[in-house]
Amino acid sequence: MLQANDKARLIKFASLIALVGNLFLSSLKIGFGLYTESLAVLGDGIDSAVDVCIAALSLAIASVISRPADAEHPWGHGRAETVATALLSFTLFFAGAQLILSSASQLFTGDARPAPDIAALVVTLVSIMGKFALACIQRVLGNRADSSMLRANAKNMLADVGISLAVLIGLILSRLTGIGVIDSIAALLVGLWVIKAAIEIFLEANLELMDGSTKEFYKVVFEAVHSVRGAGNPHRTRMRRVAGLWDIDIDIEVDPALTVREAHTIAEAVEKAIKERVEVYDIMIHVEPIGDSAEGRDEGYGLREYQV
Repeated sequence: MLQANDKARLIKFASLIALVGNLFLSSLKIGFGLYTESLAVLGDGIDSAVDVCIAALSLAIASVISRPADAEHPWGHGRAETVATALLSFTLFFAGAQLILSSASQLFTGDARPAPDIAALVVTLVSIMGKFALACIQRVLGNRADSSMLRANAKNMLADVGISLAVLIGLILSRLTGIGVIDSIAALLVGLWVIKAAIEIFLEANLELMDGSTKEFYKVVFEAVHSVRGAGNPHRTRMRRVAGLWDIDIDIEVDPALTVREAHTIAEAVEKAIKERVEVYDIMIHVEPIGDSAEGRDEGYGLREYQV
């Protein structure tokens, strides 16, 4: 499991690569988009400019999450990454919406547009190769650092590859047919794709901000409890993500005839079994005597096995 400082270093390294790469691609596409009067290429360049802002913000967040826990933040500063991920989704959403409005305006007004220059095709091909390379780097480093922000950025860049492919198809059709309006249609589709990616990123970040979790992880924890002899009936279980790790509260039942030390030994074994299966930030195990927890009782929070 990576320490906070190691994770911060990986995020900084990945963000620097993304910053330099996207700055180059964004400048290239915006410049040639203006030169060739291609709205689709220009929109693609604006999307890459958003990625430059994302990389810059990631660098700032990396220095925040590396700070140790303090009196005001006893859980540490890891959630700053999740907040940043949510903010990035909003930025991406509004960039896509602006592109849709611009391209739709041209379609409805019926303004005649020339077919894009061949340079627009070359720039778009360069963008596809560059974005794919950046997406792979972000994905690999995101998995290594277990960073939701880097993984979201990788997903965003893969969406950018799809965007650039759509732009390329639009440019080719526009060149072959001589109909410039195809470029505006491609730009409209790019905007819709950007908004879709923004919504997906936000939903993923929101799950962590709302202390949510998928039931698959609960199943893993319950299996860990049953792997320990003497531990049973895991219930009132709650799991939430903190800085890419799991904060877990769980109640288990043991033989009421056991001594406090024996029950504590079982709880320690359960904790070890859980940590072998999931990466844990903190874990709290409450021990109860067998039969103390009524199956039909509504405990108000937490999950039992039959609920997953």
